[in-house]
Amino acid sequence: MKGTVGELGEFGLIRELTARLTTTPAVKIGPGDDAAVIAAPDRRVVATTDVLIEGRHFRRDWSTAYDVGRKAAAQNLADIAAMGAVPTAVLLGLVVPADLRATWPVELMDGIRDECQVAGAAVVGGDVVRGDTITVAVTALGDLRNRDAITRSGAHAGDKIAVTGWLGWSAAGLAVLSRGFRSPRAFVEAHRRPEPPYHAGPAAAELGATAMTDVSDGLVADLGHIAAASGVDIDLRSADIDVPAQMSDIGQAVGVDPLHWVLTGGEDHAIVAAFPPDVKLPARWRVIGSVAAPAGRTPQVTVDGAAWDKAGGWDHFGDDPADGVRA
Repeated sequence: MKGTVGELGEFGLIRELTARLTTTPAVKIGPGDDAAVIAAPDRRVVATTDVLIEGRHFRRDWSTAYDVGRKAAAQNLADIAAMGAVPTAVLLGLVVPADLRATWPVELMDGIRDECQVAGAAVVGGDVVRGDTITVAVTALGDLRNRDAITRSGAHAGDKIAVTGWLGWSAAGLAVLSRGFRSPRAFVEAHRRPEPPYHAGPAAAELGATAMTDVSDGLVADLGHIAAASGVDIDLRSADIDVPAQMSDIGQAVGVDPLHWVLTGGEDHAIVAAFPPDVKLPARWRVIGSVAAPAGRTPQVTVDGAAWDKAGGWDHFGDDPADGVRA
């Protein structure tokens, strides 16, 4: 596609973007009207939103527009799954400079559309405006299908903690990119395009999960949210947490303990949940810890019985963007 966003114009850009979309049976009215209409048989709609800003959350020299689209959709759709819901729809708010090549937002939309298809959802609308910094704001919706939402506040003493999906891969990929390399490719791609286990959220709800979240800010940080909301302690067993050999090789090359990436690296969007001790989990789930009552103190997450005192986890207002894009 030739030309810039400014040359294409707002409505021309909208036509180009919406022409690339697919739909699902849940979409009753899609793009083109004042608002979309999505079927909600449960009458309870799960909703979430995230914003990605160029330079803060992605770099165009590291990620293609398609990569950014896949990532933007994935991090929202994972939040829906982490509530035990099935993703249904996505809306896009897009800010772009007028001199941006028109191919960039088109490829971005291709990425969002394809990630939605993986999760069984569809893009149903949004807005585009002119601005100085590329900003991608995605809102995702989901259907609980007559189940209660699985929140962070339901974990009980005696529960076990289990995870499915990758941990630390995105952080390892960021470390590779930050040093000017593009391989091992699997880890670089994990940073560019996370692959959340969307099916695992609703499946965990059916298995009887008591609390659940996706790992977006780091395993210790996100389990800390569950510990605080549930009023419990959580202890992780490092020996039960998978650290791939190739990740260990990367860690050795850059002088980082790979367990640090696994425990504090975000954006893999694995699903971690608390389950009653008698629940038999499918093979895709790995039990990595346990829940206990706090001993008269603030609920906390420990690793092998000790506080994890190394820096890590993501805080939008606490991290220095000069250190690189979000891990």
